[in-house]
Amino acid sequence: MNDRENLISLFRRKGYERVPVSFYLCPSLDAEYLKQTKAEMYYGDYFGFPWKDCPQLGLEHNPEQFLPWYKNTPLAEGTWIDYWGVAHEPGSKEAFHMTRMRHPLQGIDDLETIKSYPFPDHAKGKTSYQKPAVDAIHAEGKAAAGGMECTLWETAWYLRSMEDLMVDMMSDDPIAEFILDKVTEQSCIRAEAFARAGVDMIMTGDDIGTQKTAMMSLELYRKWIKPRFKKIIDAARAIKPDILIHYHSCGYATPFIEDLIEAGVDILNPLQSESMDVFEILKEYGDRLSFTGAVGTQTVMPFGTPDEVKQTVYKILDAAGEKGGILPMPTHILEPEVPWENIIAYVEACKSYK
Repeated sequence: MNDRENLISLFRRKGYERVPVSFYLCPSLDAEYLKQTKAEMYYGDYFGFPWKDCPQLGLEHNPEQFLPWYKNTPLAEGTWIDYWGVAHEPGSKEAFHMTRMRHPLQGIDDLETIKSYPFPDHAKGKTSYQKPAVDAIHAEGKAAAGGMECTLWETAWYLRSMEDLMVDMMSDDPIAEFILDKVTEQSCIRAEAFARAGVDMIMTGDDIGTQKTAMMSLELYRKWIKPRFKKIIDAARAIKPDILIHYHSCGYATPFIEDLIEAGVDILNPLQSESMDVFEILKEYGDRLSFTGAVGTQTVMPFGTPDEVKQTVYKILDAAGEKGGILPMPTHILEPEVPWENIIAYVEACKSYK
């Protein structure tokens, strides 16, 4: 089997020939990779990652159009505005995810004003290069992935602020319905484009867990998020029925697993070992759901020994069994405190497992 076939077979729990490798490096560790290996290529190519990303829809981006929505919020020097209009103030240069978000729709209580916001229109996005890119990925023997994490809930609260959107949802404010429907509509367009391009899986996700508890009640999730998320999955599968749906949520996502399966999720990430019982979840759901992750980036990767990293990988694979169903990998981006030796130990563990 080539890498694509091996990965899909693993995720469909039909066995596998070798354990794939995958991880994400922060900028300082990317620099360490170049120093250690002297390589002149992306680290995913160097270590043989099994999938590559399909390009996003091509949208024209005009950050200037969002500035009036920040007239009462002075933005720090170096702030950049994404295509949804969310402003990101600069943070750490060494780590990742270290920006402060500013929410353009925060504090606005008038629905008509929110309706006038310049939401992106993915229906106008360019798609002509997506299928050729997927064909090229497949020709390399790799799986093709369409990246659209921050699929619904996160994009909505990035726009509105988590506090305001939570209040909107709990009070049945029409603002919640409008914003969530708008994001759902745009995510459906993105998912459909990836499906038409022929990607093997779509990387969806919204953080719905905190370190030790759920971010919202199941009642709130099932009323506001789940039906809309299912609509996005259904839109992709109407075009490509066998497409795999990968879902990312950091933190304690255990209470949502049944709902995610019902919505159509095939693969759950990151199975955060500091927040969830990896082995109990593999035992309970391993015949209906596959996983990526489970190698803790708050624990064993930064603070374990290389042997402890290897033993963690082996235990996870042993628990899943010959059918597969899990790609063990670090549960999040590897940050500066992770020793290079532990990254190599992770790779060696995957490659040596039999």
